[in-house]
This record gives sequence, C-alpha cells and structure tokens, in this order.
Amino acid sequence: MTGGEAIVAQLRRHGVDTVFGLPGAQVYGLFDAFARSPGLRVIGARHEQACGYMAFGHARSTGRPSAYAVVPGPGVLNTAAALLTAFGCNAPVLCLTGQVPGPYLGRGRGHLHEMPDQLATLRGLVKWAERIEHPAQAPHLVARAFQEMGSGRPGPAALEMPWERFTETAEVAPLDPLPPHPRPPLDTDALDRAARLVAAARAPMIFVGGGAQHAGAEVLELAERMGAPVVSFRSGRGVVDDDHPLGLTIAAAYRLWRTTDLILGIGTRLEVPGWRWGWNPAGREPWRPPGLKTIRIDIDPAEFRRLPADVAVLADAAEGARGLAEALRRAGHAGPPAGRRAAIAEAKAWAAREILSVRPLIDYLRVIRAVLPRDGFFCEELTQIGFASWYGFPVHEPRTYVSSGYQGTLGAGFPTALGVKVAHPDRPVVSVCGDGGFLFAVQELATAVQHGIGLTTLVFNNSAYGNVRRDQRTAFGGRVVAADLHNPDFVRLADSFGARAARVASPEALRPVLERALGDDAVPWLIEVEIPRDSEADPWRFIHRPAPPDAAG
Repeated sequence: MTGGEAIVAQLRRHGVDTVFGLPGAQVYGLFDAFARSPGLRVIGARHEQACGYMAFGHARSTGRPSAYAVVPGPGVLNTAAALLTAFGCNAPVLCLTGQVPGPYLGRGRGHLHEMPDQLATLRGLVKWAERIEHPAQAPHLVARAFQEMGSGRPGPAALEMPWERFTETAEVAPLDPLPPHPRPPLDTDALDRAARLVAAARAPMIFVGGGAQHAGAEVLELAERMGAPVVSFRSGRGVVDDDHPLGLTIAAAYRLWRTTDLILGIGTRLEVPGWRWGWNPAGREPWRPPGLKTIRIDIDPAEFRRLPADVAVLADAAEGARGLAEALRRAGHAGPPAGRRAAIAEAKAWAAREILSVRPLIDYLRVIRAVLPRDGFFCEELTQIGFASWYGFPVHEPRTYVSSGYQGTLGAGFPTALGVKVAHPDRPVVSVCGDGGFLFAVQELATAVQHGIGLTTLVFNNSAYGNVRRDQRTAFGGRVVAADLHNPDFVRLADSFGARAARVASPEALRPVLERALGDDAVPWLIEVEIPRDSEADPWRFIHRPAPPDAAG
C-alpha cells in the first residue's frame, strides 16, 4: 500500500465513512487514496476551519470519532480553533495533515507550509499527536490515535505524514482496532463515603456535563433515588429530559441554590456553581450555601485537583452513577427527602415565568422548539439567541443540543451544524447564528449546496456584535468600538449561492417559514431574523447571578 492507502484502510477499519477536507500539494496522495476507497464520502469545504468544525459537529452529535484532512502549516493553523473546541468539549476528532518532505524536516529551509515544529504545536491543541514516518507505521499509529481519542476522557488527536510518504509504497499489515485503555476499578470505599453524604443531605442537587451524555439512564435512576434535580448548563443538556420533573436548567436551579446542602457533579467541571464567572460573579469567589458538601464523579483525575471535592470518585459517568445508586441501596437509603419534589416543581414553574422577560429571544426559542421534533438537533452559537438557549430552549434527548462549550468560539455554529446534518441526514437540524458569527463561515453555503446538506440556518441580524456592544455601552461609558456591523442582504446572498432563503421580523412570522424549511430537507435554507439594534433583553441575567439576596455570609 501507499502511505495514503494505509491510512485510509485503517480509517475504514475504525468505522469512518465520511471525511471532511480541503486538498493541497502535501496531501495529494492522501486525497487520492480517499478517492479510491469505495463508500468513503469526502465533503470538501471552502475553508480549512470549516473542515475542523464539521468534523467536530459530526463527532459531537454522534459520540463517535470523526476525521478531517488539510494541508500542513497554515491549513492546520486554520483549524486550530476547531481543535481547541473539540478538546474543550471532549470530542473525538482526528486531524490528518501532511508535512514537508522528510529530508527537510527540522532544517528550517522555508519549504512550502513549513512550521518550526508543527508536531509540537499540534500536541498543544489535542490529546495525542504523532508523526507517521513510513507507510508501514500507519496502521499502528492510526489505531493508536483512535485508542487515545476513546480512552478515559475523550478528545481529539492528530497525525502528520511527510509529503512523499503518502505516495510511497511498502508492505503494510492492517490492524484491528485497539481496545481502549483499562478503566480504573470502582472505589467502593469512596462510593460508600459518598452514599453517607447523600443520606445526610436534605436538599441535594446533581450537575451533569458532557461527560455524562451517554449516562442518562443511570443518572436519572440515581436522581430519583436521591430526590435530586439534575441540572445542565450547555454540554450536559439532554442527559435528563427537560420535561422530566427532575430535569432543570440553570435558571430553575438558581431558585434552589440558597437551600442546597449537597452537590453531585457527574462528568462536569461544575462551571456555574464552582467558578467565579457563574453564580455570584461580582464576588471574589462563588457564593456557596453554608455547610455545602460536594461529590464529584469523573473519569479524569486532574479534575479533582482543579476543583477539589469532599468525596472524589474516579469513574466513568455511567459506572459511577450506577455504583453510587448501588451504594445507597447497600446503605438502606430511605429515599428522597420529604417535600423535595414540590420544591423542584416550584423552581421549574418560577423559571418558566421569569425567563419570559428575555424577549424577543425566548419567544423565538419557543417557536423553534414547537416546530423542531423532539429528536431534532439544535446547534447554538456565541450570540444572544445562543446564550438564551442555555436555559430557554427545552432539550429532550442526549446529544441533540450542540454547543461549542467553554471555548465559546465565535463563528463555530454554522459549520458545526453542517457536520451535524451530514451525520444525521434524516433528522432535522437547526443552526442559530448571529449576523457577526455567521459571516465567519458564510462561504460554506457553497459547501452546503454542492453536497446537498439540508441544514436550516437562522441568522439573527441585529447589525452588531450584540454582546460586545452591550458590554461597551454599560461598562465603558457608552463608547462603542468595532461592534457595529454593516451587513449584506442575507436573503439575496443565500439565493446567489443556490440556497433557499426568507426574511422574518417576528416570532409569529417565523413559524410557517421554519415549518416549510424543515419540511424541505433536500436543500439548505437560510432564514434571516431581523432584530432592531439594542432591542433584545439581556440574556445573561439568568447566567451571571448574584448571591441570593437573603443569603447569609
């Protein structure tokens, strides 16, 4: 096999049937191998950044590894934001790239696309990276990349190969996929200590993150036994259905925060209650109820030093939740505290009323939720409607709410959503973008049309980087700098690409147009939503929260 063929054969052994890519001289041999692999689909983008984000959306929405291929140097750097997003969201994304020819490695001769140390740069962006120096190495190193992406805390990986090795031929022995690294055994002593804390708690609360997306059944069983609400911020949305009596957004959870005496974090960094920027952002440290105890279940032991807990359980989310439920049974746990369900129901009802003040954003989110099927995908973006969706858009199934997580990558939403739609061609996908973020990747409308990616994109046009403009006006004496935008006619622009488009100016007008777009799955749709500048209520009032007004200390 050639080096390119060896890589592709191993990708297929690992279940990869789609690659996102943008070809160039150093990776011609790899793309030729793509072309000669039956059943492998290659989605060619108009910018390398979109290749990385589409692979991210594919992986994030499926939970399975996805791959993209770009040229080295500037091509790789154009995807760096997507790799960081995949790293922050624990998404198994494989970056495949080239290198200068082997004789030029490390010589600094200024060969095409040469970087001082590309492999070191990649290792600073991903979980694992390596160089394939010979075609015979490809099966093992590709298998190692998949092993690393899927072991412990998932994450992205990268492989580079010198230019000439993609077309060089050698004897190659394909490998079966390697098993993931062994998981740590459950620490029954730690689980018993955690069970004692749970038994003593009168008002427990569970927080879930992206690490619990596969553990919905186990988390819900544990929550029902504890009588604890399950709270999600961004990455944990859908682990427990928001329609379930125990499913809470951060808006509703804040209502219960003052009386909470135990938090259990499962596969989460505990960003909102544990870090300065969440609850009580004006204080030096987050406000915590007096006597609050903390339990953490996480597969990554580094999390326990980043945010220490009273009891730390090193475990996969599903195994840890199941193990804690069994420890509660062993301890003869009496069940939910009296009156807890009523308090949770009151918090949910309170939040549902209060968030109506975030208009018109909540009104638009309600229309989208009414039209989008329960198993449809909602892809947020770093924009006003995206922020409001963190608590104002009900989510019913795991992985159907796709976020860029803590990286908060402006411009990620649209190309990420394209990858989601490629992964799920038979399920509706809605992307919500601001006018500023959408123009980061507007050229990928051409990709959507060319490849028949039937994504529906809503561009909320307030002619500004809305969040920047609000912050500048409120915190910097009203001085607005580089936040106001001059935009194209989005409807005519989409039409010029061959997409279908419409413009609306109210939630009532959106519904019939969105119904039509989601029913027309054969072509991409763009719906421009006109929002008068500075007319949106601040969505952050339900994210950055002060200490409860009647809290002591």
